[in-house]
Amino acid sequence: MNKGGLQVFQGCGASVLLDDTPSFVGEKTASPNLNSLRGFEVIDGIKSDLESICPPKTVSCADILATVARDSVTLVCDVSNFHSPPEECELAVWCNVDQVGQVVQMGRRDSLTASITAANKDIPEPNSSMATLVTKFQNVDLTLNDMVTLSGAHTMGKARCSTFSSRLNSLQQLCSESNSDTTLAHLDLVTPSTFDNQYYVNLISGEGLFSSDQILVTGDD
Repeated sequence: MNKGGLQVFQGCGASVLLDDTPSFVGEKTASPNLNSLRGFEVIDGIKSDLESICPPKTVSCADILATVARDSVTLVCDVSNFHSPPEECELAVWCNVDQVGQVVQMGRRDSLTASITAANKDIPEPNSSMATLVTKFQNVDLTLNDMVTLSGAHTMGKARCSTFSSRLNSLQQLCSESNSDTTLAHLDLVTPSTFDNQYYVNLISGEGLFSSDQILVTGDD
């Protein structure tokens, strides 16, 4: 979901896909995204394939991102790891919906510009305090429940050592022997390739990778 980080905070126009131009510096090199946001070539490939079949500019990159997010989650969901009964967990129910059944609303327009300044300002940092997290989510009309739910996207993905190296002793060696700005670790060290609720289990065990993850349980101590 960090691929959608600024999607949440500045709309859903896929601005994160835009390369730098003479008129603006884009979001790819913003602090929350640098060296940890990946897969741009996958979206570029899908866009190219679509435009070889459909008239150019018929399907937006923003719609592609939304559809890819749906299909990716469906492919890696594992409801066996959810607390039972699964029908009480919205995420488990969502994972049980097949790709065709979960309809993605189309019609998003692509952004024409991007801003590294906005990305650095609006996307929460990995060391954000609870107060900062709450404020940034409330600024875009998202509730505390939304914040906790969206944070669960950290069940998958990777992060740079420089964003968490002071937190977990189990990763000290990995980070101390490498370039902390390029070496990556899984956000969920237990089930890194599965979309499940292990992220929340990790928080309860004190194993959240980012301090801004762990603070959802501990608060601003």
